[in-house]
Amino acid sequence: MSVYEKYEAVIGLECHIQLLTKTKMYSNDVAEYGALPNTNVSVISLGHPGTLPMVNKTAIEFAVKLGLAVNSNIREENQFARKNYFYADLPKGYQVTQDKTPICTGGFVNYKDKDQDKRLNLTRIHMEEDAGKSIHDVDPFHTLIDLNRAGTPLLEIVTEPELRTGEEAYAYLNEVRKLVRYLDICDGNMEEGSLRCDANISVRIKGAPEFGKKVEVKNMNSFRNVQRAIDFEIKRQVDLIEKNEPIAVETRSFDAVNGSTFSLRSKESANDYRYFPEPDLQPVYVTNNYIDTIKSKMPVLPAQLFERYTKEYGLSDYDAFQLTELKEIAAYYNELVSHTKNYKSAANWVMGTIRSSLNDRAITIQRFELKPAKIAEIIKLIDDGKVSNTAAAAKLFPELIANSSASAEDIAKKLDLIQNSNSEDLQGFINSVLEKFPAKVDEYKGGKVGLLGMFVGEVMKASKGKADPKLLNTLVKETLDKK
Repeated sequence: MSVYEKYEAVIGLECHIQLLTKTKMYSNDVAEYGALPNTNVSVISLGHPGTLPMVNKTAIEFAVKLGLAVNSNIREENQFARKNYFYADLPKGYQVTQDKTPICTGGFVNYKDKDQDKRLNLTRIHMEEDAGKSIHDVDPFHTLIDLNRAGTPLLEIVTEPELRTGEEAYAYLNEVRKLVRYLDICDGNMEEGSLRCDANISVRIKGAPEFGKKVEVKNMNSFRNVQRAIDFEIKRQVDLIEKNEPIAVETRSFDAVNGSTFSLRSKESANDYRYFPEPDLQPVYVTNNYIDTIKSKMPVLPAQLFERYTKEYGLSDYDAFQLTELKEIAAYYNELVSHTKNYKSAANWVMGTIRSSLNDRAITIQRFELKPAKIAEIIKLIDDGKVSNTAAAAKLFPELIANSSASAEDIAKKLDLIQNSNSEDLQGFINSVLEKFPAKVDEYKGGKVGLLGMFVGEVMKASKGKADPKLLNTLVKETLDKK
């Protein structure tokens, strides 16, 4: 047994979700990514004396949406607090957040890990504002400060320390991103900082009742790097324990180039943020009527779609997972199956031919030329035996992309793709082929039934690929069996 198998990790995650509001959390400054540095600021977001903040109502709505989606308890009276600390990109010298009254408590997120259904319980979700951004790699001698992000609305999701591996963390984060995108409250782009994650990691002997010393890892810019950082940190801590060396309680960062963590600062003494109630903001009351109103407008979430696809439509777990991965793909599929009841064929077209076309041209489903109703026309032609699946994908589909307003059947006729379903015509081709291969016919009659495929292929060639495969297969077998 490996020495690492004696231990288990205890992992909790803190995710910051940047909300898709037009303005900031406590001011009407524009909240957008990519503007010129220090242009989306005002005296309110900079905390000038005499200015008064106001709570962003949309941020409250988004917090309730997320709380409902993860089955949290939603607090009625919500107070705000000042979290006091000094940092160069924190213009006010404090951050407005929620301390003792988070808007959401409890709840859970279900996720899949190695095809196993798992659940991660949540501690809390609270509202707060973001700080600015320190930029260290532009000027070789100075750190530059961009305060555009300061004041941007955030929801922080804090989990219970129930994760055990980096792989589980990856799967959970993927589910969170999917969820916030379905809710339209965050774009989930980790690279732009709109979804950020810190991991609290400790290790202990398996079965031990007490946690080990906790290390926080920050500054990970992708889900894969979260997984890599956790995996590295678990090994690092086990190695220290095995060498009887102490584990420092500290904050570390992740170096994605060499896949290792490194120390940022010590946390031996607890931070004294001197929380106190925010004097310039009144409590916000979230009533049951308000919650019910938001609940009535909630979108269908990925877990609900997954159940519909597997239970009602008979799709495999794999198909359902692929279709629900992106909200826009699920929406396209949902519209497609409103035009056809061949759910499996619809799934195959979305995940196969359509996705391949999108990838080849580096476009999203929103820019795809063919409406779902047009794909349903193709599926009907195949189901009716008029066009083969191969011809539809290789010839009809690309021609329709170039002529998206045309009828699928008209294009199929123009390309001479309509299959011959006339049994008399096909029988003529069959008779001709069987006369051409009398020795093979005798072998078939002698028990080499595998030759059926050869005969079907020869007849298909004779018909120039236009024979209906299902009908052809039946007619060839019937003809051979009569001989």
